[in-house]
Amino acid sequence: MRPPRRLAAALLALLLAAPALAAGDGHGGGHGEPPKPVEPLPVTPRGLPVELVRTLQLLQDRIARGSTQAHLAQRQLLVHIESRLAAVEPETWAVAENARAGVAFALAGGGPALLRRMLDGGRLGEAEAPLVLGALAYLEGREKEARTLLAKFDPRTMPASLAGQLALTQAAVAVRDAPVRAIELLDLARLLAPGTLVEEGALRREIFVVAQGGDAKRFETLSIQYLRRFRRSVYAGNFRQRFAAALTRLDFASDGARVAQLERMLDEIEPEGRRDLYLLVARAALDQGRRETAIFAAERAAGLAEPESRPAAQARLYRAAALIVADGRFEEGREALASLDRRGLSESDALLLDAALSTARQIRTLPQAGAARPGATPAAESRALPEAPAIGRAQEALARIDRMMDRSDP
Repeated sequence: MRPPRRLAAALLALLLAAPALAAGDGHGGGHGEPPKPVEPLPVTPRGLPVELVRTLQLLQDRIARGSTQAHLAQRQLLVHIESRLAAVEPETWAVAENARAGVAFALAGGGPALLRRMLDGGRLGEAEAPLVLGALAYLEGREKEARTLLAKFDPRTMPASLAGQLALTQAAVAVRDAPVRAIELLDLARLLAPGTLVEEGALRREIFVVAQGGDAKRFETLSIQYLRRFRRSVYAGNFRQRFAAALTRLDFASDGARVAQLERMLDEIEPEGRRDLYLLVARAALDQGRRETAIFAAERAAGLAEPESRPAAQARLYRAAALIVADGRFEEGREALASLDRRGLSESDALLLDAALSTARQIRTLPQAGAARPGATPAAESRALPEAPAIGRAQEALARIDRMMDRSDP
């Protein structure tokens, strides 16, 4: 069957055009002239502050993914960037994007010194001056002033390098008086800076804001998200300590639904990490006097530990320390404490063992003392979980770390 006449004509035209196409690109008149170079698309050059801040943020995003090398290099890079920015001409800060980059640097760990120099130079634009003043007030601890100044700015109108960081800062100054608004801002920070250290910090903080508000379902949802996406973050240790403390508010031993909730959250991580989190929960429960939660978490940790390992010894210690003040289980706990080898314990746990043994000795004498005083409070009702001196110091240290991180980490 012969092809239609029009199709045949089109094929003939294509064949005739092929030599001409081979000789040139259609713009050289068919004389074999080389093609003209393609002009690059116009790109607006960025100022030095913008480029340096972008470098810092790329490094910090690696910290969110768990790079300890990036975390170690961060301080050196912050010092280098600050020295470079301190040397720029005052006119640099008259450019809005440079001024906003300076604010982003300060809020990302650079501190207030650069902001003071920017203000002293007197070249800030009228629109950027309140932003710099608000960031400086935040970093210097003037929370109310910072809240007033920074409320004038919508993070969604800011460049990507500052948007999420600004929302995170606004949440930090709002959380005390307006926790619902703080949650909205933390959600916004996560939306504006996905996959960054800003998102990691916003998610980590939002988890504990909703925990304090008693929203167990959202606490579970956000915790699972954090454990899936950021469990290797350099700041995950801070998260796990506070996460364990938040979990002790839940009475797992008497609520099957909450046990399932905890297991759903911890199933997101590997068995070794799950074991360590159960140990943190058990220790935090001891600190807070929640014996049933301590027993529950210690038993779960023991099931995930090698029998002769240090984690197994920790689990036995925490369980025994809680048992000596549990009704009807004193002897079981005392015998378990007596069987522990302190050489396999850390210094902090050895102190806890000493405190638990001392408490056990005191409990054994309480019935006689109570019998000598008619109407005395029964021993079982007055028992308290043992508290080693190191526990109070550790809690104070964690509180100081949290305060410092609130001021410095994104």
